[in-house]
Amino acid sequence: MSEINVGRSVMDVLGFETFISVPILIFVYYTGALLIPFILLYYRRSLERRVSFEGRWQGAKMKILALFIVCFLLGQIMWRMMFEVMIGYFQMHEYLRGLAH
Repeated sequence: MSEINVGRSVMDVLGFETFISVPILIFVYYTGALLIPFILLYYRRSLERRVSFEGRWQGAKMKILALFIVCFLLGQIMWRMMFEVMIGYFQMHEYLRGLAH
């Protein structure tokens, strides 16, 4: 009996009757949320290597650090909101399908 249910589940996924996107979206969200700080850190260091911060440019180094902190926070917020919208869409789709059947 369980083999029939598993076979039906696989066919539902292959036929796009059941979405697998919510667990995958959550995985992609956490992967990106952990990678974004490293990517920003790489670009910050790359920018600091290209620009000489001697003498009067010491203030610019602090401005770049502040800019990257703001980019990090805004990036994390936008990343989260983007995935909340997509997950909300798929949950709403499943709910409406449940009402139709």
